[in-house]
Amino acid sequence: MLDESRYEALKFTRNGRVLTVSINLPDKANAVTHQLHVEMSRVFDDVADDAGSDIIVLTGEGKVFCAGGDMNWLAGELENGLAPFIVEGRVMKRIVSSLLDCPKPVIAKVNGDAMGFGATIALLCDVVFAAEGARFADPHVKVGLVAGDGGALIWPALIGYGKARHYLLSGDPIEATEAERLGLIAFAVPGDQLDEEVASYARRMARGAQSAIRYTKIAANIGLREKLTSVLEASIAFEGLSRHTDDYREGVMSFVEKRRPTFTGF
Repeated sequence: MLDESRYEALKFTRNGRVLTVSINLPDKANAVTHQLHVEMSRVFDDVADDAGSDIIVLTGEGKVFCAGGDMNWLAGELENGLAPFIVEGRVMKRIVSSLLDCPKPVIAKVNGDAMGFGATIALLCDVVFAAEGARFADPHVKVGLVAGDGGALIWPALIGYGKARHYLLSGDPIEATEAERLGLIAFAVPGDQLDEEVASYARRMARGAQSAIRYTKIAANIGLREKLTSVLEASIAFEGLSRHTDDYREGVMSFVEKRRPTFTGF
């Protein structure tokens, strides 16, 4: 069984063969801290080996699925000196690869906004349900960063390059109903129906032929997994480079100081 004591930023609940993994930092709007990053890099391997579950639901505690990067964490890194990005890059790659490799279906229950890393991790899930009004965005560029955590991999795969490049290059949000229309997510449902819709779908999946479902998931993800050594690795490398620009420092500090950034292109 899953050793839940290894986790602080994630919590787990069970309902039969359905295991729900919740980002459990509601006081931070489930923003991505260093602790959450590390835990996300191992949780999908752990749930894959969990003998007590067949279906995984990923959600966020509170009113937000995940607000993206914790700007205070990023500002602290800038103040204390950036560590070599190779360690963080390996963590980012493990998160994406372990989610795609997890043989169990992973259902995203997006209960509120999914930003940056939050959008990427939700969209990499096998089936995405979102509450109407929830927004998805990859706003890395708005703080001077390259979208290196998988956004450049998954957005074009889901909605094509034309639309995906717009959302990645602008950082603009897309509301759940429009996201469903474009094919970015599977289902947008009224917020008060989200829990039951996901629970019903998960129960249906749990009654299915698990070997057939798992092998089908693995087959469907082959194309994405092949891009890990090209698109994802390049994206991670470019993000590492962008962390050393003046624009990145300006993007982070302007956010922390609650002012409009002034980018110079350097």
